[in-house]
Amino acid sequence: MTLREAQGTDRRLSINQATIKYADLATALRVTAEAGVQAIGLWREPVNEVGLDVAARMLADSGLRFTTHCRGGFFTLPDGPERLAALDDNRRAIEETATLAAAGADGSTAVLVLVAGGLPAGSRDLIGARERVRDAIGALADDARGAGVTLAIEPLHPMYASDRAVVSTLGQALDIAADFAPEVVGAAVDTFHIWWDPQVLDQIARAGREGRIATYQVCDWKTPLPADVLLGRHYPGDGVIDFASLTQAVMATGYDRDIEVEIFNADIWAQDPAEVVRRTAETFGSAVSPHLR
Repeated sequence: MTLREAQGTDRRLSINQATIKYADLATALRVTAEAGVQAIGLWREPVNEVGLDVAARMLADSGLRFTTHCRGGFFTLPDGPERLAALDDNRRAIEETATLAAAGADGSTAVLVLVAGGLPAGSRDLIGARERVRDAIGALADDARGAGVTLAIEPLHPMYASDRAVVSTLGQALDIAADFAPEVVGAAVDTFHIWWDPQVLDQIARAGREGRIATYQVCDWKTPLPADVLLGRHYPGDGVIDFASLTQAVMATGYDRDIEVEIFNADIWAQDPAEVVRRTAETFGSAVSPHLR
C-alpha cells in the first residue's frame, strides 16, 4: 500500500468517464465509488444508453458529485440544416447537464464541455471556422443561462485543429468567452492540450482573473505518440508534463472545484475498470495532489 492509499483517495479527484470508456454507466459509477473517489464526469453516450431520467437516478444513488458532461460543440459547419441540428443537439446537452448536476451530490457543477469542431470538408478558412464557433456559442448562451449551465470551451492541441478543434490555445478560448458572462461561458483547462504553450501560465492567470476556469482536467503526454494521436493520453506522472507548475498556477487563481483525470488510451481502456480507477487515484495522488492547496 502506498502512502497515498494509506491516507485515502484525494477528495478533489474526479474520474472522467472516458478514462474507463468501455464501462457502462452502472459499472463506472460503482467502481468509482468503491475506490473512494467522490466525483465523476460523465459522457453523453452512456447516459443516453439508459436514458436521462434513469441516469440521473443512478447518479443520485451513487452518492458521487457530478463534475462535467462531455460533450457539446462541433460548431464549425456552415449555415444550413446540419448546423441547425448541431445547435439543437447542444441544447439537449445543456438540459442533460443541468439534470445531472441537480442529481449529483452536494458540490456538483453544471459544466458542459465544448469541443469546437474542425475545418469543414474542403475548407481552409480557419479564421471563419473560429468565428462560427463564437456565433454558435452566442446562439446557445441564453439556453445555458436559463439552465444554470456553464459552457466550457476546451482548447485542443494544434494537431487536432483540422478535424476536431479549431480552438487550439487557452488564449483563443478566453477570447471567445470574453463576449459572454463568465458563469455562462468559461474554459476547460486540460493539461494534455495546453502544456506546450509558452503563454500557458499567463493565460491560466488571465482565466482566473476573468473567472473563466470551469474545469481543470489532467493527464500526461508521452512520446512516441500512437498512430491514432487521439489515444495518446497517459496517467499523470507517466510522461513529460510539469504538473507542479500547471496545477500551482490553477490553484493560484482560487480554483476550488474537483479535478478530472481524462485519459484516452487503448491499452488502459482494455484493462479492468476497477484497476484503472485505482491506478488513476494512485498517480493523481503522487503527481497532482502535492500541488493542491
